[in-house]
Amino acid sequence: MLKTIDNLLNRVTMYRLVLYYLIFLVVVAFLLSVANVFSFDPFALLLTIAFLLIVSAIANRIFSRTFGVPANVESVYITALILALIITPLHSWSDLWFLFWAAVLSMASKYILAIKGKHLFNPAAFAVAVTYYAINQSASWWVGSGPMLFFVVVGGLLVVRKLGRFDMVLSFLLAGVATIWVSSLFTGNNFISALQNAMLYSPLFFFAFIILTEPLTTPPTRKLRMYYGALVGFLFTPQFHLGALFITPEVAILLGNIFSYIVSPKEKLILRLKEKNRIAPDTYEFVFPAPRRFAFAPGQYMEWTLAHPDTDDRGNRRYFTIASSPTERNLRLGVKFYQKSSTFKKALLEMDKNTEIVASQLAGDFVLPDDPEQKVVLVAGGIGITPFRSMIKYLLDNRERRPITVFYTATTINDFVYKDVFDRAAQELGIKTIYTVTDNHNLPSSWTGKVGRINPEMIRAAVPDYRNCLFYISGSRNLVDSMKDTLRRLGVAGHQIKTDYFAGLA
Repeated sequence: MLKTIDNLLNRVTMYRLVLYYLIFLVVVAFLLSVANVFSFDPFALLLTIAFLLIVSAIANRIFSRTFGVPANVESVYITALILALIITPLHSWSDLWFLFWAAVLSMASKYILAIKGKHLFNPAAFAVAVTYYAINQSASWWVGSGPMLFFVVVGGLLVVRKLGRFDMVLSFLLAGVATIWVSSLFTGNNFISALQNAMLYSPLFFFAFIILTEPLTTPPTRKLRMYYGALVGFLFTPQFHLGALFITPEVAILLGNIFSYIVSPKEKLILRLKEKNRIAPDTYEFVFPAPRRFAFAPGQYMEWTLAHPDTDDRGNRRYFTIASSPTERNLRLGVKFYQKSSTFKKALLEMDKNTEIVASQLAGDFVLPDDPEQKVVLVAGGIGITPFRSMIKYLLDNRERRPITVFYTATTINDFVYKDVFDRAAQELGIKTIYTVTDNHNLPSSWTGKVGRINPEMIRAAVPDYRNCLFYISGSRNLVDSMKDTLRRLGVAGHQIKTDYFAGLA
């Protein structure tokens, strides 16, 4: 069942999935209002949505042109629909003033309240916080009502699974529950009743699945994201207040955003193509000049935005691991193409030296361990080799020896890329790479590698002390899942396995 769900999730980008989820919630809310479950008029909801979408789109276009930053249509729709789900639908025409400012302020926050091209606050939360203090109009967060709970949770869990952020959401929920429990001890309130109210009659789950997980305002590593979730969960609960000032959901996330900004990389790069090289029959390497003082850890990834016309349902953004080492003067991307590639990949393939691409959201803790003596096994499938190319090139340039073994699997021998780096590492650092192909047709007699999928026998033969190793797995979702199963059968503990689902394959 989970594999079927994952296969469906892999067909859409994260932003497009969030958009579909919000549209689903709006449709459910409309049907419930038609059935008189909600007190507001269903057509007032439709008018509210239409007004927010139109104003948001116009405002975003104006700010985009003014600041010379590529616009992303998906994010406009997502923000507008979030506003529609947290602001009570129109009661009178005078409410249009509130909706207008909420839409404009949310778009403005992405451009004006941005440092080095990276926006600081969650746009929707910023807008409703400002309107509350400026024009005394506040968000009701009506999506957090009981009738919406089932739909919010079911769709929200899919979003979090796609994002891989269960740890952050869980830390948020646990911190919120703990705060409610401690508060009940001091105030004498009934803990169960308070918890029930928080779960059934507050935007707790919608907030956790959509507001908390907004990628551009969350920290870059797992540990920091858990701290972030716990902090916002502590602030979110109605029991928390500063004197007479009670912290609202929007204020809670804005304070969390400040923490996230402090601990996160600040760069947003606008790059132009330097080189485009075909490194395998259906794989290309894209090379961009690296800006000065741009620092990252080998194995980290960035979000890449490429504006292009007639965008398909996968959108104009992708996550790609940086294939280059921090020691190199260029940023490299290795990208695999398919016969039915997305419009994003088609636009990427058609890039020339005048085309701009935006790289932001440097993140990821799929990096080598701090202890240089720790034994490591790197397992890559296809273009999932890119984070390992970054790591090994870094070790080569720094002449740093580490006890590392690499398993690299591909369909045919022509699909292996960056062999020069790994062959050099074998000579200079003693890092052994085991190559294996899954298609044994037309193999040359000179082939000295393995044939077939990476299996327990291969691992035992190459790494006899595998139980003492950390395993890093990078590739398609199927490869990652199958390798995790293989390692578990070998008795490798879960905490010894690090995975990197390579979103660039989507």
